[in-house]
Amino acid sequence: MAMPGNQRTVERLVADHYIALYRYAYRLSGSEADAEDLTQEAFCKAQMNLSQLREASRAKAWLFSILRNAYLHRVRTEHHQPTVALDFVGDIAEPLPDALPEVDGERLQQALNELPEGFRTPLVLYYFDDFSYRDIAEQMDLPMGTVMSRLARAKAYLRTRLLPTDQVSPASGERPRRASDGM
Repeated sequence: MAMPGNQRTVERLVADHYIALYRYAYRLSGSEADAEDLTQEAFCKAQMNLSQLREASRAKAWLFSILRNAYLHRVRTEHHQPTVALDFVGDIAEPLPDALPEVDGERLQQALNELPEGFRTPLVLYYFDDFSYRDIAEQMDLPMGTVMSRLARAKAYLRTRLLPTDQVSPASGERPRRASDGM
């Protein structure tokens, strides 16, 4: 890429990736202020460690990884990580209703905030930032099958939280146990 701290290189990284990085930070943190702080922190760390970026084509993934690590560090230091039981969610797809209803952005963010980080991150990277399964697996240091499973379970959880109950098909009176590819 260029010498560490090169002003033009950093300006280029910010111009090319600020919006995507901010969106990712917002989806992880659920707060505009935290998203701004995380985004700025990620760019500052990137500038200090610019020599670690070996391929310019991997800059987006590198920045997302820096931001995720900053977010995880913040969560660990605050000792506040919301948890949600995903015991009632399975991994097998079932047909979608004909048309999915519009989902309020605030309700979506609230449901995302309730997901444990290990489920929220792959979902955000895949659906909001167009990362591939392979890219997510590399970034999170997980097997690809685990990424796929977490995506399925996270989608199923979101479905139970966001879809009207008449559009979620219960299995013998219980909460839904299956995921689909629609959310």
